[in-house]
Amino acid sequence: MTDMTNQRPTDDRASGDNVAALPTAYVPGEVEGELYERWVERGYFSADEKSDKPPYTIVIPPPNVTGSLHLGHAFEHTLIDSLTRRKRMQGYEVLWQPGMDHAGIATQNVVERELAKEGKSRHDLGRTEFVERVWQWKAESGGQISGQMRRLGDGVDWSRERFTMDEGLSQAVQTIFKKLFDEGLIYRAERIINWCPRCLTAISDIEVEYSDDDGELVSIRYGEGENSIVVATTRAETMLGDTAVAVHPEDERYAHLVGTEIELPLTGRRIPIVADAHVDPEFGTGAVKVTPAHDPNDFEIGQRHDLPSITVLDEHAVITAHGPFQGLDRLEARSAIVGALRAEGRIVAEKRPYTHSVGHCSRCKTTIEPRLSLQWWVKVAPLAQAAGDAVRDGRVAIHPKEMEPRYFGWVDNLHDWCISRQLWWGHRIPVWYGPNGEVVCVGPDDQAPTGEGWHQDNDVLDTWFSSGLWPFSTLGWPQQTAALEKFYPTSVLVTGYDILFFWVARMMMFGLYAMDGTPPFHTIALHGMVRDQFGKKMSKSFGNAVNPLDWMDAYGADAVRFTLARGANPGADVPIGEDWVQGSRNFCNKIWNATRFALMNGATVDGPVPAPEELTAADRWILSRLNATVAEVDALYDDYQFAKVADALFHFAWDEVFDWYVELSKTTLAKGGAQADAARRVLGEVLDVTLRLLHPVVPFVTEALWTALTGAESVVIAAWPADSGFRDAAAEAEIATLQQVVTEVRRFRNDQGLKPGQKVPASLELGATVLAAHEDAIRSLLRLTLPEEGFAPTASLPVAGAVVALDLSGTIDVGAERKRLQKDLAVAEKEKTQTAAKLGNEGFLAKAPDDVVVKIRARQQAAEADIVRITAQLAALPQG
Repeated sequence: MTDMTNQRPTDDRASGDNVAALPTAYVPGEVEGELYERWVERGYFSADEKSDKPPYTIVIPPPNVTGSLHLGHAFEHTLIDSLTRRKRMQGYEVLWQPGMDHAGIATQNVVERELAKEGKSRHDLGRTEFVERVWQWKAESGGQISGQMRRLGDGVDWSRERFTMDEGLSQAVQTIFKKLFDEGLIYRAERIINWCPRCLTAISDIEVEYSDDDGELVSIRYGEGENSIVVATTRAETMLGDTAVAVHPEDERYAHLVGTEIELPLTGRRIPIVADAHVDPEFGTGAVKVTPAHDPNDFEIGQRHDLPSITVLDEHAVITAHGPFQGLDRLEARSAIVGALRAEGRIVAEKRPYTHSVGHCSRCKTTIEPRLSLQWWVKVAPLAQAAGDAVRDGRVAIHPKEMEPRYFGWVDNLHDWCISRQLWWGHRIPVWYGPNGEVVCVGPDDQAPTGEGWHQDNDVLDTWFSSGLWPFSTLGWPQQTAALEKFYPTSVLVTGYDILFFWVARMMMFGLYAMDGTPPFHTIALHGMVRDQFGKKMSKSFGNAVNPLDWMDAYGADAVRFTLARGANPGADVPIGEDWVQGSRNFCNKIWNATRFALMNGATVDGPVPAPEELTAADRWILSRLNATVAEVDALYDDYQFAKVADALFHFAWDEVFDWYVELSKTTLAKGGAQADAARRVLGEVLDVTLRLLHPVVPFVTEALWTALTGAESVVIAAWPADSGFRDAAAEAEIATLQQVVTEVRRFRNDQGLKPGQKVPASLELGATVLAAHEDAIRSLLRLTLPEEGFAPTASLPVAGAVVALDLSGTIDVGAERKRLQKDLAVAEKEKTQTAAKLGNEGFLAKAPDDVVVKIRARQQAAEADIVRITAQLAALPQG
């Protein structure tokens, strides 16, 4: 048999001596923090770019500097940590790159709220002092999530921690901005953007949250008589900026009006009626108002028809148009304008409430205002083409593959990206304007122009711009560093499908562009969102949000991690409830107790595992199953099937190792001798390998137990188990037969109302079956005593070629048990009669849906099975 011993003790102490170091009960809070700091101090997570080991790199999706650990973070970090811990054990030079995002809007809002408490605004401080104040906040309060990551057990290289505003990353931002600018891929133009009237900045699509809100839909008649036309809108206030009415070119209802002009109510302006294929003739009246300065679709129509764009709302969403509505907030103006139109008899219909999708700023929840604005843009077409090609030609794999169409649907239809933000905190646009209209883009090695009339652009870059450089900027780019050469491209990106279109696509575009066509990662492994146990999105407003630190306090980090991993099916959302975490805590306790038992009974990792001919069938069975589990877990990890990894380990450890092999070994150990010594070595081997397999998912409890079992330094740097190839089909079949007997008799005992620990006299007729060698184990597992004089069996169970005869007299209240079973039998017979009547009714069968008939047939079959089972139980009861 292949020797699978790794990281063995170098001294002569027996492994069992270490049990003294293990408390009776596992208390996570007493070991987790100490173990983590020990790992960090010993440099286990530090990556060495000079190493000859093959690299394995994962970047952490940088959490916001304002953030704290939520279940989504804990979920994603658990998956990444599992991958990196396994690869480290497999001999790779692992870099899990940590860091934080400066989170422009979120961070500026936090500091502005702090200033408001002092009765100040950022304008009272000025830009320079305000930015200094943000850096001060970061130093004092930002980044609490780093400590929480330690609590979870994240094996990141803290010596390489980066921040998207630190000096090196700022240089990377300037470098790529200038490169894109010089090549004409960054430009400045007026376009429609998402504008937050509260944060006073453009925001990205990902920063817009949509909800179904109650509003109003009003239908307004433009023009008079036969030449009038009716349009419907939820935003009547924007009509002041209308510059056309559009209809579909093939809509015969309005063909006579196309090319004519109509008067815009309340303004006196005349606007054209244009034909545009964008209009849906089936929706509403088939005519739409066109407001190019306040709607993205209208802007496109305006461009096609050379329409003017009239801005009627300022940055605070206040009406600027001259007239009676000037100075009104958009909601006040909406009501006032509808009232004025109603007074003129131009309101044809009103619908309240009218539920429709409305965008809100994710930071402050203010309703977003589409607004025409002069902004900086990235021309994404060539970059997006490269990002799509990298997946199409196989350089990058998306897992699960079913997510590929969503990726292509996004990158193949990308609009140019608005990258400027009207903030003070962030990477300032590196463009200077001169007194005579000069525009100069300044790179990190360039001297900024000075002199009278020169000034820098006031805007900062979208946070996604700098985070899009994360896989290579964190490694020192634009310098060609040893770290960049060693660890780029990264191995896999583990992230949520919800940011596939934003962060992932931007990293793909920038990585391919900056790194000469080399994508930033080989694989994109997508996971879903964490939800509550009912599948509902977790939210403070729903009252179902969970702080993972609370669960870690109650049950330990390992229990939280195992629960999250067990729900991680590729690309699917993850429901989670506290009772599931409790179950994982119980699993950790089971691992602890089983290992303590093994150590107390002399389990050892010293020396080779005895040859197969020196082992019992139970020993060979568990070693065969162990190797099969190693192979299964490896295959599942390589396919990013985290849930199946956790499930395979759970069932192997709990069901096969703890519930069967540990119990079977008790009989062997009690006999003593050579077989007992062999069992101790097998028990040690099985626990050693099992703990190493479990370590990536539950690192703390496995570290405490593995070091106690082996006496070695740390399971973090132990070798990952290898499948030795040993299989023993005969032993697996033999133990399966044993399990069948034990399971059937246990079921019978339970049906007869016997307590689990209640002893019952029994005779075993094992004959020449493979069970003959397991009589002691069968009796021990089933609490069956040897028959004494006068033994008179009251029940006989033929199972797997053996016969188990039991004497239940005196162990149960036969009369009460008979009454209970007769009552259950009557219920089953009634169910059978009722279902038979329905299934025998041709009229019913003709009308009933197929699924209903299937359910009734299933009920009938279940009733018939119950009748057979209960009848057998009654027959097995003692007579009298």
